[in-house]
Amino acid sequence: MTEQNEKQSLVGEEYEVEVGPVAHGGHCIARTSDGRVLFVRHTLPGEKVVARVTEGETDSRFLRADAVTILTPSKDRVEAPCPFAGPGKCGGCDWQHAKPGAQRRLKGEVVAEQLKRLAGLTPEEAGWDGTVAPAEGDKLPAGEVPQWRTRVQYAIDEDGRVGLRKHRSHDIEPVDHCMIAAAGVTELGIEKRSWPAMASVEAIAASGSNDRQVVLTPRPGGRLPLVELDKPVSVLRVEEKDGGVHRVHGRPFVRERADGRTYRVGMGGFWQVHPQAADTLIKAVMQGLMPRKGEMALDLYCGVGIFAGALAERLGETGAVLGIESGKRAVEDARHNLADFPRVRIEQGKVDTALPRTGITECDLIVLDPPRAGAGKQTVRHIASLSARRIAYVACDPAALARDLAYFAEAGYKPRTLRVFDLFPMTHHVECVAILEPLEKGR
Repeated sequence: MTEQNEKQSLVGEEYEVEVGPVAHGGHCIARTSDGRVLFVRHTLPGEKVVARVTEGETDSRFLRADAVTILTPSKDRVEAPCPFAGPGKCGGCDWQHAKPGAQRRLKGEVVAEQLKRLAGLTPEEAGWDGTVAPAEGDKLPAGEVPQWRTRVQYAIDEDGRVGLRKHRSHDIEPVDHCMIAAAGVTELGIEKRSWPAMASVEAIAASGSNDRQVVLTPRPGGRLPLVELDKPVSVLRVEEKDGGVHRVHGRPFVRERADGRTYRVGMGGFWQVHPQAADTLIKAVMQGLMPRKGEMALDLYCGVGIFAGALAERLGETGAVLGIESGKRAVEDARHNLADFPRVRIEQGKVDTALPRTGITECDLIVLDPPRAGAGKQTVRHIASLSARRIAYVACDPAALARDLAYFAEAGYKPRTLRVFDLFPMTHHVECVAILEPLEKGR
């Protein structure tokens, strides 16, 4: 092989480019003068920038890059409020350099593009007005940042310093304050301390109670430090052998609130990160489904049971809810949380195998809140075969949602409405709630 044919790294190469549309993932698309595609972070559509390559080789289909010099700024550009945001720094936020309204508009453009490309749907066909709604209380004056992140996983470097991961990297950016961290996380004082022998420290500040928790992941062979923080906390640790989470001291769970109920979330388990998220999503799902007394409902990927609980409240004593969840601890929590509903049952297992095992052949309502990858074709087909009058699909990834909407269309269901919420300000993430109904009317 000649030296000319060997692929070479282009990392560090710089290109002066005109920036095109936003793309899924927190970057925009640009092309070099020779037509090579760049995915550029820290820029905005319409800008002229100098982009420095961060990933890619001479034979790569596309290159990743950072905008290191802004030659012609967008009117939507602001100076990033956070000193740790920018090229080569913390990878947690994607849009610190954009006005809040522009962030939501960009997210809407991404959702629209994914719907069109993967599901063949226009916003109108999806029942969506094209807007991305902020959470209650998140509209703030210029320069202020919503403190929404009630769970923050800090990375710890070899010297015990607290930081956050850089974009697409294991490298750590040391930080002394995360601007999007909720006040309950900041008040623990984790960033002010050294954490020798730790790989990560996750801070959890329940928004439904004063419960505070830290989850420690030691480095191999590392001993747990004595945890003395600025506020009372319970402490959990991640075991090196099995990756399981175990209680060190304090409660093994935090208490959260949603739809007027208290939910136990154990061992660092999943709960929506934004303080307003659970109520916002429950409201959107219930408004879309319009549950009736006595109906039968499924809550798939049910976690600790927030949608099952909301459904059970509305379906009354003659209604019934079956939840399916794969995580053992989440199932235990869901059963505890919903113990006062005799007609709610929670099954443990993966939805694709557990749902057929139930023997259920029809139901009235279905909620599914699958992981980031989506539900997939086979599961969608099975869900559609149950002839529900309405299905609520809660999605944290618009690409996965769009793919599954295409599968639902093949199986006889179309979107009635779609709502999009900005529950992750400063990042590229959004949460969507699609309400589906059968293609044939009168069902």
